Amino acid sequence: MKKINQIITFLFFVFFATLGCSSDSGGDSNNNQPSNLVVNAEIVGKTAAMPNGDGSGMVNFTISADNATQYKILIGSDTFTSTTGLYSHTFSLSGTNTYTVYVSAYNGNKFVSTSINVTVYVTPTVVWSDEFNTNGAPDSSKWSYEIGTGSNGWGNNEQQYYTNRPENVKVENGLLKITAIKENYSGSNYTSARIVTKEKYSVKYGRIDIRAKLPSGGGTWPALWMLGNNISSAGWPACGEIDIMEHVGNNLNRIYGTLHYPGHSGGNADSSSVLISNATTDFHVYSIDWNATNIKFYVDNQLYYTFNNNSSLPFNQPFFFIFNCAMGGNFGGTIDPNFVSSTLEVDYVRVYN
Repeated sequence: MKKINQIITFLFFVFFATLGCSSDSGGDSNNNQPSNLVVNAEIVGKTAAMPNGDGSGMVNFTISADNATQYKILIGSDTFTSTTGLYSHTFSLSGTNTYTVYVSAYNGNKFVSTSINVTVYVTPTVVWSDEFNTNGAPDSSKWSYEIGTGSNGWGNNEQQYYTNRPENVKVENGLLKITAIKENYSGSNYTSARIVTKEKYSVKYGRIDIRAKLPSGGGTWPALWMLGNNISSAGWPACGEIDIMEHVGNNLNRIYGTLHYPGHSGGNADSSSVLISNATTDFHVYSIDWNATNIKFYVDNQLYYTFNNNSSLPFNQPFFFIFNCAMGGNFGGTIDPNFVSSTLEVDYVRVYN
């Protein structure tokens, strides 16, 4: 890494030296060597609460140097020129990112150079979402159903039978509603629903927000989660699993964020949890921020778990969504004998770049 940085620095100075030789501004190159180069960066909207700006990505640069007649600014692979020392730039990469900005002051073919780092926040933009604003069945262009018991409670000894009936899953008044019901149905004592975006939508990296209110009752096990697209060929856990939110009614208000992958699956998964208030009576936003370096888990924008990602793990491929509410099973536990029904309500799911 040190050698690479040295090469980049060398190329930077060669680049600006070449520009200087090819853009003589007519100054006295023998006597007017620029000096005392100062670069200030004002991040628009910066406050104590928002130290990296207001999300616009705009930065105002003020550059000064003795004997300078022109300034050149290098940001990434783009070069900009100013004769006044004033320059505004709008960064576009979403999230919080740090950039090295290179600046040179010129007088003829004489120049002096420096660099500064700026850390800027850019509000992410939505690249896919479901706002659940159309009453009826879930949008068939985005979701399909997984029906039945999964041969053995989907591998977890769960007690529900998943259906596509409106009694178990529907969109109503701006909300997706997945309802678990105590009833005899096709040999099971409970029904519920499990919807997926498999073969309709998947995502690799980004910020994901899901606003939801969770069902109540001992034995309920709602989950908002993801599986790798290659599950059909690679199988589980080789495909990877990202559990954005899991909750069990027998452990009220504790939210789990979990990663399953080879060597770390089932009871040996990498996981953390956080205790919140009113999980079953109020809406909360459950989120991950996912890239090649890490996967961060949040509730209401409060970070509670960071998982270190790397190229050897399956979390560097597209994943699809699964929303469901199980009953009982290995994680859901004992079902309250007085349970009748309860509903997982999802206000929206949003994927940001």
